[in-house]
Amino acid sequence: MLGKAAVTIWCDVAPEVREEFDHWHAHEHMPERLSIPGFLRGSRWVNGDTGCFMLYEAQSEATITAGAYLERLNHPTPWSRKMMPHHRNMVRGLCRVEASFGTALGQALLTVRFSGDPEVVRSLAAMPSRKGLVAAHLLRNIAHPSAQTTEQQLRGGDAAPDRLALVSGYSAEAVARVARELDLPGAVAGTYRLAYVFSR
Repeated sequence: MLGKAAVTIWCDVAPEVREEFDHWHAHEHMPERLSIPGFLRGSRWVNGDTGCFMLYEAQSEATITAGAYLERLNHPTPWSRKMMPHHRNMVRGLCRVEASFGTALGQALLTVRFSGDPEVVRSLAAMPSRKGLVAAHLLRNIAHPSAQTTEQQLRGGDAAPDRLALVSGYSAEAVARVARELDLPGAVAGTYRLAYVFSR
């Protein structure tokens, strides 16, 4: 994981707008986000025809909670205004990185949203050395401000995670095995393949 903070986003996109959504996200939205000082790397991951996970790695918590990023959230472009309502079942976290093991990105990613004591960190520490895996991270959501941004209003509001485990690997099978191994009551897990990466 690059930096000490991250913006994490899960959403579904209707198939009829997916082509335009992907074009907008790759050619306007991701470059716009990565032009903000302190944003280090962005990646988009896909699951089937509709599911998406977006990860923006950032230098610090201040990068993702104020300043230029907040300004962008409250002044979306015309194209962003058009696409924001198509983010369905949106879950968005402004997260601090609590533990990070490895910085590589593999082609496969497991995301696990959960609550409670992060005993899972002991398991995560050993994962980058396992066959088929390259990195594992533990994140915790930072409390959202009470006022919604313009982008949130366009989407109709967002849900938020509590804690989050990310496991990346070059083997989809190895990542899928981790999903079966982790025993976190009430957790919401998803596996994704890499669509693209954008770095500063």
